[in-house]
Amino acid sequence: MTCAAPAPGATAGAELAGRHIVLGLSGGIACYKAADLTRELVKAGATVQVVMTAAAEAFITPVTLQALSNRPVFTSQWDARPDNNMAHIGLSREADAVLIAPASADFMAKLVQGRADDLLSLLCLARPLERVPLLVAPAMNREMWSHPATQRNVAQLRADGATVLGPGAGDQACGEVGDGRMLEPAELRDALIAFFQPKLLAGRRVLITAGPTFEPIDPVRGITNHSSGKMGFAIARAAAEAGAEVTLVAGPVHLPTPAGVRRLNVQSAQQMFDAVLPLAPQHGLFVATAAVADWRPAALAGEKIKKTAEQRVPTLSLTENPDILAAVARLPAGQRPWCVGFAAESHDLLRHAREKRERKGVPLLVGNIGPATFGQDDNALLLVDAQGAVELPRAPKLTLARALVAEIARRLANAPTFPSPT
Repeated sequence: MTCAAPAPGATAGAELAGRHIVLGLSGGIACYKAADLTRELVKAGATVQVVMTAAAEAFITPVTLQALSNRPVFTSQWDARPDNNMAHIGLSREADAVLIAPASADFMAKLVQGRADDLLSLLCLARPLERVPLLVAPAMNREMWSHPATQRNVAQLRADGATVLGPGAGDQACGEVGDGRMLEPAELRDALIAFFQPKLLAGRRVLITAGPTFEPIDPVRGITNHSSGKMGFAIARAAAEAGAEVTLVAGPVHLPTPAGVRRLNVQSAQQMFDAVLPLAPQHGLFVATAAVADWRPAALAGEKIKKTAEQRVPTLSLTENPDILAAVARLPAGQRPWCVGFAAESHDLLRHAREKRERKGVPLLVGNIGPATFGQDDNALLLVDAQGAVELPRAPKLTLARALVAEIARRLANAPTFPSPT
């Protein structure tokens, strides 16, 4: 057995370590969120240089952003602090990315037109396009967002290479409800982290199962397990960050859907089987992280089973559930995705993982000790293939998910064949 460390740069809580972000604020009530966004980016390890327009200063003070970023805030293209008096050049050359949050309708129009009448628009125009990406987080009233002029500008921004984050939908400061809210600070932080992740699965379609299944006994009871779904959801997030188109089939868990992931909710093993099998041929990679119940009651009681004087302990007859991973692995060539299985064991992990990999007929089996990981935020993984086993030592689940995605991508690149999605 050999050991491998998680992917470089994946330390929990420091996903933006070494990144220098120019955070630009244009005018809008969503400027209040920029304070929390600055904190989130700094906590994630980034250095943050805030640049504000005059309109932004009407909503939040530079003093607030300076205190949170620990750096002087720039507001004017005539700022004399840079040695050459060219703040728009120095600020843009130092950046790993420019993030405009909030990006008002007016400021996006400026970007599209190439106008540069303030420091923020000037540095956006002066940034080196090939190495300093531009991300914008729109924030405006729903009518302003849906206006054809705004939609034309958003389309042009994307065509010019900018990444548009959001907007979200919900209650607006004006009292209306709809599209146009700036994404929340944590969402923007995660979007920026995802932006910098290597796109190792770009162009791939990935199908993932996660969580437990619930097998009903009667209308109020059922058979399930302790799986929280956290590992599977972390893998779905990591795969989406890596550029894949991800479909997640989730058992009964209360976890937010990772950004950019299509989610299908199911309850029982049969429902998961019925959801997965038609989708599998449309995907090039299948990752079966779900802890699927092996058995279910042979008959579902129509009413709650009651204790009686004659029968205080009922007898349950069980029947076997369909084997989702094995069924996908047996699909015909051309329809069969590259399969990764998971095994949650209580003991003898390596032996059981090897046996399960051979039994299921999959190229890679990922094992873990279930009682040590169910419900936890960290985990340790054992990757088992025909050549042997590789250990990913205990780390946060998202860190492990990114390392696993990198390992899968490496194996896919070296695989003799890779089924094309249909």
